[in-house]
Amino acid sequence: MRLTTADLDAMVAEATVDAYDEYEQLTAFHAVIDNHLALPFGTNVLGVTVTVATIQLRPSSGIVALCRRDRHRQAIGILDLPPPELVPEGWAWVEAYRHWAD
Repeated sequence: MRLTTADLDAMVAEATVDAYDEYEQLTAFHAVIDNHLALPFGTNVLGVTVTVATIQLRPSSGIVALCRRDRHRQAIGILDLPPPELVPEGWAWVEAYRHWAD
């Protein structure tokens, strides 16, 4: 399902309804993504298949996806994370966050 701008605007409004500044809005987006995004899921980063294991809010980086491949771990900004081929449940909240961040 392709989300319209109106859909994304509504999701942004829902996520940030009680947030007063940019940091509170970021925190609110982390909460809804963490609550709704089905983890783990796989995606490709620079041609390498990785597993997104968890989502974190980091003060200097914003919302990041903690990705793993074998014994390697890497935090990637969720705005830089390519959409997976098999979109997990709750991915729409990542799209709403991208819309808000633009």
